[in-house]
Amino acid sequence: MGSSILLGIFWHFIGATSAACFYAPMKKVTNWSWETMWAVAGIFSWILLPWSISYWLLPDFWAYYGSFSSSILLPVFLFGAMWGIGNVGYGLTMRYLGMSMGIGVAIGITLIIGTLMTPILQGRFGELLASSGGQMTLIGVVVAVIGVAIVSYAGLLKEKVLGVTTEEFNLKKGLALAIMCGIFSAGMSFAMSAATPMHEAAASLGVDPLYVALPSYVVIMGGGAIINLSFCIIRLKTRPELSFKADMSVVKSLLFSNILFSAIGGIMWYLQFFFYAWGHANVPAEYGFMSWMLHMSFYVLCGGIVGLVLKEWNNTGTKPTRVLVIGCLIIVLAANIVGLGMAN
Repeated sequence: MGSSILLGIFWHFIGATSAACFYAPMKKVTNWSWETMWAVAGIFSWILLPWSISYWLLPDFWAYYGSFSSSILLPVFLFGAMWGIGNVGYGLTMRYLGMSMGIGVAIGITLIIGTLMTPILQGRFGELLASSGGQMTLIGVVVAVIGVAIVSYAGLLKEKVLGVTTEEFNLKKGLALAIMCGIFSAGMSFAMSAATPMHEAAASLGVDPLYVALPSYVVIMGGGAIINLSFCIIRLKTRPELSFKADMSVVKSLLFSNILFSAIGGIMWYLQFFFYAWGHANVPAEYGFMSWMLHMSFYVLCGGIVGLVLKEWNNTGTKPTRVLVIGCLIIVLAANIVGLGMAN
């Protein structure tokens, strides 16, 4: 396996680790509605960081974006908005299915769709089936989905042991939302593929290959920001129990700490895609679609590892933990299979 491919897998793992940990600082936010916390974190992750980093990278920020026609920018933006809808639906999926089943269904679907739809739409799926390297990467996708399913099953066992129940459990509604969430969350993968001309333009301007995808995040995350912020604003305006003004009226020390922890969470959220860009840059171009599979499967893997480190699996018995470890090992195996396929 080439050093570049190993580096790509490593950076995808680092990005997924950031994704798995981003909510930890946000748990320290108190006396704020979820909508206010999510909006403040989003301002950092979807707007401030993408814009400031792109402004720093590009020799002429406005000229760069002005050089693209609407036929290039609009699909990138709309796929970003599609991904934003998936983000909103993710929370509702957890409400109706619970964490384990919701994560398993939603991430399993987005992993498959986000990974395979790109080569299918590009008319390259047949080529993958015909080559040994392509066959191996596709086997890796299947193994990754199996690993995600096993980790989700471990979570289900954990919830049963701890007596965790989903008050609003609704299998029919939850599965429908999970499928919708899985499909729409794959918008990020589609957006990255649609933004290839933007990556190439950034490279032609002398931007380091590790960073060429970052300027496209201004457009991609702009689409996601509009959906997420609109959702939060509508909720804050229409729900009588919510009030942005009341959230901002807490004592100054608490206001400062809430903004700080929300900002840290938002920064960590952005960093998952910062390192996603690094990983993507080290994946062979013909296998660029595999970046999404690596990111999403590592997200589940890192979530399991973080749970073990934080002792969330203590007092659950040996079976849930054993199943979790098996699932995590299978995800690691999937990453190795994909890496060997890309190197073939």
